Amino acid sequence: MSLPLVFEWGPYPISVGFGRSEEAVPWPGANTTAIMPAVSKGDGMRGLAVFISDIRNCKSKEAEIKRINKELANIRSKFKGDKALDGYSKKKYVCKLLFIFLLGHDIDFGHMEAVNLLSSNKYTEKQIGYLFISVLVNSNSELIRLINNAIKNDLASRNPTFMCLALHCIANVGSREMGEAFAADIPRILVAGDSMDSVKQSAALCLLRLYKASPDLVPMGEWTARVVHLLNDQHMGVVTAAVSLITCLCKKNPDDFKTCISLAVSRLSRIVSSASTDLQDYTYYFVPAPWLSVKLLRLLQCYPPPEDAAVKGRLVECLETVLNKAQEPPKSKKVQHSNAKNAILFETISLIIHYDSEPNLLVRACNQLGQFLQHRETNLRYLALESMCMLASSEFSHEAVKTHIDTVINALKTERDVSVRQRAADLLYAMCDRSNAKQIVSEMLRYLETADYAIREEIVLKVAILAEKYAVDYSWYVDTILNLIRIAGDYVSEEVWYRVLQIVTNRDDVQGYAAKTVFEALQAPACHENMVKVGGYILGEFGNLIAGDPRSSPPVQFSLLHSKFHLCSVATRALLLSTYIKFINLFPETKATIQGVLRAGSQLRNADVELQQRAVEYLTLSSVASTDVLATVLEEMPPFPERESSILAKLKRKKGPGAGSALDDGRRDPSSNDINGGVEPTPSTVSTPSPSADLLGLRAAPPPAAPPAPASAGNLLVDVFSDGPPAQPSLGPTPEQAFLSELEQPAPESPMALLADPAPAADPGPEDIGPPIPEADELLNKFVCKNNGVLFENQLLQIGVKSEFRQNLGRMYLFYGNKTSVQFQNFSPTVVHPGDLQTHLAVQTKRVAAQVDGGAQVQQVLNIECLRDFLTPPLLSVRFRYGGAPQSLTLKLPVTINKFFQPTEMAAQDFFQRWKQLSLPLQEAQKIFKANHPMDAEVTKAKLLGFGSALLDNVDPNPENFVGAGIIQTKALQVGCLLRLEPNAQAQMYRLTLRTSKEPVSRHLCELLAQQF
Repeated sequence: MSLPLVFEWGPYPISVGFGRSEEAVPWPGANTTAIMPAVSKGDGMRGLAVFISDIRNCKSKEAEIKRINKELANIRSKFKGDKALDGYSKKKYVCKLLFIFLLGHDIDFGHMEAVNLLSSNKYTEKQIGYLFISVLVNSNSELIRLINNAIKNDLASRNPTFMCLALHCIANVGSREMGEAFAADIPRILVAGDSMDSVKQSAALCLLRLYKASPDLVPMGEWTARVVHLLNDQHMGVVTAAVSLITCLCKKNPDDFKTCISLAVSRLSRIVSSASTDLQDYTYYFVPAPWLSVKLLRLLQCYPPPEDAAVKGRLVECLETVLNKAQEPPKSKKVQHSNAKNAILFETISLIIHYDSEPNLLVRACNQLGQFLQHRETNLRYLALESMCMLASSEFSHEAVKTHIDTVINALKTERDVSVRQRAADLLYAMCDRSNAKQIVSEMLRYLETADYAIREEIVLKVAILAEKYAVDYSWYVDTILNLIRIAGDYVSEEVWYRVLQIVTNRDDVQGYAAKTVFEALQAPACHENMVKVGGYILGEFGNLIAGDPRSSPPVQFSLLHSKFHLCSVATRALLLSTYIKFINLFPETKATIQGVLRAGSQLRNADVELQQRAVEYLTLSSVASTDVLATVLEEMPPFPERESSILAKLKRKKGPGAGSALDDGRRDPSSNDINGGVEPTPSTVSTPSPSADLLGLRAAPPPAAPPAPASAGNLLVDVFSDGPPAQPSLGPTPEQAFLSELEQPAPESPMALLADPAPAADPGPEDIGPPIPEADELLNKFVCKNNGVLFENQLLQIGVKSEFRQNLGRMYLFYGNKTSVQFQNFSPTVVHPGDLQTHLAVQTKRVAAQVDGGAQVQQVLNIECLRDFLTPPLLSVRFRYGGAPQSLTLKLPVTINKFFQPTEMAAQDFFQRWKQLSLPLQEAQKIFKANHPMDAEVTKAKLLGFGSALLDNVDPNPENFVGAGIIQTKALQVGCLLRLEPNAQAQMYRLTLRTSKEPVSRHLCELLAQQF
């Protein structure tokens, strides 16, 4: 016979037998037998068992659907029949509907019958009703009020079984509506003196669920002080649930729960010092209450070390006891025993690291982890390496961690699991200091030759940072970076080789050595392009320092560099051209040769505008300028200003949020050679902005703006609507020049250009995000004739927009305001181009902070370039976590083709002449429509001006009509546009006619503008 169907829900499973009652077995320690109602012999639902058996015996999908449809018709007829059904029949049919739903079929009836089961006094009937509601009823259902009333009745019944069922239903649904209805009642039940243990347990977990879903709904009051005392409860299940709740609550309100520290220490002490026989119901493979122990240790990590000496002493004693027990022989060979012991041990070590105040405990923890480094279990080795990374940042345990360097290096070489090797590399990075820097960097370089491709870039960044931070001398640093480029050139980012150029430029004592070393490196037959870039810069600046050696004379240097020229990318060729003009200043004897190269047709007529312009300008400069002028223009680069290392910043970004403390910890080697005082390059004196310079900064992100000051939740976007634009560099003489110059960036090919953050990773495609919200079109239409306003707002988030457009370029500021008091986590707004929009519209975005504090606002800048006319706007996908729950929404970004409208003034004669020229049927779009708003001439005029066209007076014979003209500016072409709007106030109608030189533009503009009236 087949096994019974068991629904595990509520305080105990629901067992559906085949004609007989099945005994449900609660989990260990649940102690539910006192309140579990007796189940009579006749309660088995045989009809349900037969139906399930029929479904399982179906030979095909079609047969299953046929059987289900037959059953649905039968259930529907029973529910609609004249004969009233008893509770058993309702329970059976509702259970069948639930089973059908779990098979993947839609259920559109039976909800009312399930709600009726909630009023039953029989446990099994009420339980099935709650189960059905938890699975099938959503928060927007019309029945939610009836359900809430039934739940209120059960919570007030004082029947512990019914109260538990009601609490489980609230937690399972977990909607905001449920929270608003019961958030005030559940704390009262939790701290009530007459509540049974099972009810307290359920109430604590239910309140935790509501708090995670909607923190603002759970009121803090006098119950918060009383809930802390649940840590002293005799029932371990209540204590476990209470610890989970307090841990979550104290992260937001630590002062309200500070008294929990002494109680948690007291409870932890009793558990740790108890024998496995003392807590029989909560002992797991000879380990007393492991889950509760771990939860208590995590709760203590929410606070600093206890101030009370007695409490602190007792806690230290507990931690020592745990470390001692880890050394004892295991009481069982079962893996569950070792897992439970190790879970407590690792959480204990995390608490020791968090306190960072007990040198003895830190060293003991380090020694204990060292034993795990060679354990046969991969997970233990991984966790040991991860914990030791945190120990390495403590001044008390750093030396103890260093004693395991050989074991860690061996793990880096021999581990099979790439994640363990990555943790080994992290630990080497963390334990590095002046005494072992050369050894660690050497081992990491050796490992880099065979490292997995997924972690090569991270290894490169770490080697570059360590070489810079702990360099004994600068020549070793230069050798290390050049070795990096040789071994893993493809993974050496611009930040790394920019950095070596900065340091060489700032240090006179290393310039000659750097020039000699890079000259020798360039002589290799296979030379990476990054090596050519470094060589081009250093030889262009300091090649004269090695020119006295016949083996590296100026002609030899030039020949060596130029032999790489034809193999390089456009960016590197541009840099080499700058090197050549520097050579003319450094080595006048090479002038004729270099002028010949610049004069060559391949340069002067180069297809790339940047290379062509550099060749022309450098050739002219070398021919026209005198020696003194040339020496002034091409003088040696000045030292770079001291700034934070951009390599460290990149590694922090790569490791993600929360990595800052591990990568840039408080432990600084006082004797370290602080090369990494941090210098950033400044724009080169030889880089020439050209017409191909990236005006929108699409290849190099613009300098980050200062973050806006936090605003109150009720006044988040006040700065969006100010008359002045957001704070930016001062503008030029005219608005057009100012706008274009503000967007202009230095040519990114130059190694001497300012280091900027790399462009964000590729946007997700439309298939990776959800569809736009239903009101997306309505929100978009509000911005067709205006540039500033609130794009979206709900109870969590407010998004404001402020934008400006000139010709085919635009800049948009998006303001994201957190309206709650809870921090948004993993906040990620992304612009997505549906279809082929990316070939029509270029949008470059700046990163925003991954966390948005409650009541705060962050700003995102978008640079926009219209390449060709487009019909669909880009999408804005916003994803974040609120209270642990993922949130996402997709909007249409208010960028429409009319934003690139340039108004054009013209006389009446010119207008009608042009109107006649655009007389082809496909060039005209006309729409007659009824007015949706009051017909006001001033409002209409304002909307037409906001649409972008110029309003032409005295053109139309009828003074009531509106006539406009403008040009749609795109990078590829210009689209002329004429419009005529004829209002009929008597009929409350409009006729709108648009003529453009391109058919799709006519129709699209006509649709956009018509929706505004």
